[in-house]
Amino acid sequence: MSSTTVSTHVLDTATGRPAAGVPVTLHAAAGDGDWAAVGTARTDADGRCTTLPALPPGTPRARLQFDLAHRPAPAPVPGPFFPEVTVAFTVVPGEHYHVPLLLSPFGYSVYRGS
Repeated sequence: MSSTTVSTHVLDTATGRPAAGVPVTLHAAAGDGDWAAVGTARTDADGRCTTLPALPPGTPRARLQFDLAHRPAPAPVPGPFFPEVTVAFTVVPGEHYHVPLLLSPFGYSVYRGS
């Protein structure tokens, strides 16, 4: 069985630029539903995070946690309206999941990309 992998891409729609340096944590749901961190990374200069490890075999759900409070880009005082974005999704073994995050000052959206 091939591994299940996850990548992401963070774009700042207010500036029209990639969001570089965003800390991202990948979690996997165990059979009992508890979440366990699998790996962490930061988005690169293009806003991409492609170095997250594969999910453990048999993982039914994954979760990406974006730590926007520690993003190196200047933020309005007292900081971002959403200091953290967490996205949980169902996975099928052996598939790749690309889950982009589009940021705006007071909103965000995510989707399954390719």
